[in-house]
Amino acid sequence: MNKMIRFTKMHGAGNDYIYVNTLEYDIPNPSAAAITWSRTHFGIGSDGLILIGKSSTPDADFSMRIFNNDGSEAMMCGNGTRCVAKFLHDKGLTDKNPIRLETLSGIKILTLHLDEESKVASVTVDMGEPTLEDSNLFNPTQLSTINSQLPTGTFVSMGNPHFVIFTDEDVEKLPIETYGPLLEHHEAFPQRCNIEFAQLRADGSIRMRVWERGSGITLACGTGACATAVAATLTGRTGRQSIIEMDGGTLSIHWDELSNHVMMTGGATFAFEGKIELP
Repeated sequence: MNKMIRFTKMHGAGNDYIYVNTLEYDIPNPSAAAITWSRTHFGIGSDGLILIGKSSTPDADFSMRIFNNDGSEAMMCGNGTRCVAKFLHDKGLTDKNPIRLETLSGIKILTLHLDEESKVASVTVDMGEPTLEDSNLFNPTQLSTINSQLPTGTFVSMGNPHFVIFTDEDVEKLPIETYGPLLEHHEAFPQRCNIEFAQLRADGSIRMRVWERGSGITLACGTGACATAVAATLTGRTGRQSIIEMDGGTLSIHWDELSNHVMMTGGATFAFEGKIELP
């Protein structure tokens, strides 16, 4: 029998990952583990695997690595950062507030909002500044029309690349399972791309659905919600405060005018725990 690993299943707005504390367990091949464990029916089932570990720098308290369910490593996961904060606090691994978390897209500051039982109810994540141009991630001259009815999108990187498409059509009925993979793998995106489909509602909120790079359709994407809020501001659809409603839940996004940082606030939820064999 292979070594048994204790895991925790958590989700942020329905964006579900398997969390493993690598201070206790070594995961020698996280890509293989992400693929095997993420399979529905045959594994735990998830959007991927997140490893919580020791930081490589004294400027951060902990680190996290994210592996999509296709085994590829992601730079950043906004929903995942909130779940990591809840994991660390509620399991007694730290009493710090805020927590400084090392990711492949830099150190993120996580401010915890506690309930009456001193458990994490929600988390505000300083997602840093958005990047609107990056030739390593987006070459607009190569973006050809895939479908004449598909509106023009806005590129925003939140540590990982996003292409936000606003539509006047009912976003619930858009065939994102068709458009998503075509755009994810389009030559305009050298490292592939996350694709958001968004619709501005009459009350000023934004309904968004997402095709995630390496995972496909997911119920939510934290960095995608941030990118959508930035794109909405840039295109004059909203101010700097946005409510983003996704399939799995709602996030509040504020793009601060003074710091230029994007602040994301939302919940994090424990689902279940267990043990599973290393693949």
